[in-house]
Amino acid sequence: MNTFLVGAAAGGSNMIMIFAFLLLIAFTYFTMLRPQKKQNQKRMEMIKALKKGDQVVLISGLHGKIDEVNDSNHTVVIDADGIYLTFNQTAVRDVIPTVTTETTNEQSTEKDEGAAQTEAEPTTDDEKSDN
Repeated sequence: MNTFLVGAAAGGSNMIMIFAFLLLIAFTYFTMLRPQKKQNQKRMEMIKALKKGDQVVLISGLHGKIDEVNDSNHTVVIDADGIYLTFNQTAVRDVIPTVTTETTNEQSTEKDEGAAQTEAEPTTDDEKSDN
């Protein structure tokens, strides 16, 4: 009779161990594997969107401009200050966003408007009491 109870208790602990193991696998998947898969998918989309004229940084740290994208053999030709180098598309780490003159003008206009508003308002307590 005692052996029956011991066997039942041991079987219950096996179920707890299996549940803990499955919980550990699920935790690993949702904390490490899934985010890594999403990051890899974003990187592949970035590589597919490469076009001539993009400013890029390669995994080696080289900064340059894309001169040619060859999708048939998955290479890019980088212009690094007049030196043309051929790399695999996967060597591109980042695409540097180019700042257009329109966005620069909009940002400077917003800064000018903000400065004009602060100049119109009194800044010290003495000036507020005079008004």
